[in-house]
Amino acid sequence: MDQKKTGGFTTLKRIFSFTRPYRIRLVSSITLAIILAALAPVRPWLIQLSVDHYVINKLLDGLIRIFLIQIGLLLAESFLRFLFIYITNWLGQTVVNDIRQAVFRKIIHQDLAYFDQTPIGTLTTRTVNDIEAVNDVFSEGLISIIADVLTIVAIIGIMLYTDWKLTLVSLSVFPVLVIATYFFKESVNKSFHQVRNAVARLNAFVQEHITGMYVVQVFAAEQREEKKFRQINREHRDANIRAIFAYSVFFPVVEIILAISMGLLVWSGASRMLDYHVTQGVIIAFIMYLNLLFRPLRMLADKFNTLQMGMVAGERVLGVLDSGAFLQDNGTYVPEHISGAVAFEEVRFEYKKDVPVLRGISFEVPAGTTVALVGHTGAGKTSVISILNRLYEIQSGSIKIDGRDLKEYDIRALRSHIGIVLQDVFLFSGTIYENITLRNEDISLEKVMDTCRLLGIHDFIMRLPGNYHFNVRERGNMLSQGQRQLLSFARALLYNPSILILDEATASVDTESEILIQHAIEKLIAGRTSIVIAHRLSTIRKAHQIIVLDKGQIIEQGNHETLLAHKGVYFRMYTQALASEQQIA
Repeated sequence: MDQKKTGGFTTLKRIFSFTRPYRIRLVSSITLAIILAALAPVRPWLIQLSVDHYVINKLLDGLIRIFLIQIGLLLAESFLRFLFIYITNWLGQTVVNDIRQAVFRKIIHQDLAYFDQTPIGTLTTRTVNDIEAVNDVFSEGLISIIADVLTIVAIIGIMLYTDWKLTLVSLSVFPVLVIATYFFKESVNKSFHQVRNAVARLNAFVQEHITGMYVVQVFAAEQREEKKFRQINREHRDANIRAIFAYSVFFPVVEIILAISMGLLVWSGASRMLDYHVTQGVIIAFIMYLNLLFRPLRMLADKFNTLQMGMVAGERVLGVLDSGAFLQDNGTYVPEHISGAVAFEEVRFEYKKDVPVLRGISFEVPAGTTVALVGHTGAGKTSVISILNRLYEIQSGSIKIDGRDLKEYDIRALRSHIGIVLQDVFLFSGTIYENITLRNEDISLEKVMDTCRLLGIHDFIMRLPGNYHFNVRERGNMLSQGQRQLLSFARALLYNPSILILDEATASVDTESEILIQHAIEKLIAGRTSIVIAHRLSTIRKAHQIIVLDKGQIIEQGNHETLLAHKGVYFRMYTQALASEQQIA
């Protein structure tokens, strides 16, 4: 997989590159962080001023002024903090929205080889959980860390300016806090890595097993699969508990260090106050300074972990964006109509490197004719139609439609001229109308109904509650396999494609349904280039040519009568299939 180099500063830089359209918001957020840091030590300083000048000298007017200034400062700081939090989180959510859109756009334009190698649950984690963690880089990560560091610098600076000796005594335990913070950061960071990996495994496992629940239950594998899930879930729990343990130790340690710091402050301050080297106002202000100082220090390690986890998640997300499996769409040819002449010339194709599925096959399908592909499982029949749609890229040779190489066609334009009906029909959650049109609002209900009447499925749809607005639910579970298959015919034929592909399209349709649509199929195939993979003999027998595949190679080719007369592989397959159908009958 060809990926750009990511990690550390490079990852952070690339994440922040998504803020370019929102540069003003980013600058505003950083500016607010600087202003809030500068305002942090002002209130303690005003308290010091009040005690040392106005309280001691009993100046009521001055106290009232300071009180009003404090109220005004508190309101201003609260408003600025609101703006900072809102703008920072707005920036994070907007960037997350853009990144998620880019990731989904990348995913839906991948060639199918990418999905063969990448678990669906992993992609779900990348698109949802990991991108959500990227949001933390903004809301709780880098910008928040900058704000906290600036606040710490401002407070320590004013403390040193006020009384450097008292500052050094108060912060003498600071190295202990730094060491504790380091160990906490490392411990939590390791735990969070384990949590993130466990979440990805959980998502992948749940996604796969819910999809394959039928198989799990049919083979009574519930207990075995539950045991596997229990193990993955336990790993997730243990990783979280390790993180919780680190938090449980770190925060009490910080409180102890703060208490020691306060004790040193009171001891040193009281001693020096007796000698008139320190005022009461300074000690009160220093107590407030320490509380303000330890608040961001307490959370800084946690925010560094949040930043690091966001960067780890960001690196994974960028890995999806940088995937080299992206289907290259450099074609510019957008024909309004194609005749449908198809030619394969020495086409070699493999799903895995050096494991060929098609071994230099060549054949031609004249426009308006029908070719049937037959062969045993694994012969390469479905691979032929997959590469014709450019769902996968071939390794060598060429595929041409109307004399033009597939790569010259714009992919969307190419696929708009090809209709395909698969044996395994996938329906999305939604209405029958939405599934047939794939939510194309330009297609009217009347056009859909005309297509369904032509196929002979209009009556069965009208018998459903809500007819064309009947909700089929997830994966079309409210319909039978045969009904889903019939809807896939309507979906494929609605666009009046020049090339029609039927991949075992009637395999899941019962005899009555097959009789219902057979006449419509024959009408639609007439005058249209059709490539058929089918075990039903009626369609194969009427094909203009039949291609017999074995281990990715063409071993026989001709029409039905010619191949029967040859008495080769096709003859044996046909004889066996005919005997099977007679036994069923």
